[in-house]
Amino acid sequence: MLTTQQIWKLLEEVKDPEIPVLSLVDLGVITHVKVTDDHALVEMTPTFVGCPAMDYMKLEVENLLKEKGISPVVTISFKTPWSSDLISEKGKTALKKYGLAPPPSSKVFTDLEILETAICPRCDGENTEMKSPFGPTLCRALYYCHDCKEAFEQFKPL
Repeated sequence: MLTTQQIWKLLEEVKDPEIPVLSLVDLGVITHVKVTDDHALVEMTPTFVGCPAMDYMKLEVENLLKEKGISPVVTISFKTPWSSDLISEKGKTALKKYGLAPPPSSKVFTDLEILETAICPRCDGENTEMKSPFGPTLCRALYYCHDCKEAFEQFKPL
């Protein structure tokens, strides 16, 4: 029988369908794992209500565990809302390498002005401006860096 820690490690193989360099574990979507005598219980929390990728992600988790000979019970939970603070440091590094600015910590997010600028993931420049609070998904905003002249997206702090 596998341990809870081993299940967490296996789940790092399941990638976010929109950002394939980021695992669901590092994104913070996998919020609870428990191993019983005959099942692996996995709880997932969507980044936002109505996330169209949730069913796909749930199926990917189930398929991975079944491939490993593990009987999965995967549930989607809304009891604790997802927060961008759940993104791991490894996940934030992966986001930056992928070209997306990681969100600032919600601990420093006290005013909407923090959304006006972001650190550019390409050149680390701070001479940036928000072009639109609406990116390709609800959890991202669009920015422009005046230093390297590149557009980029940032995960919104939630």
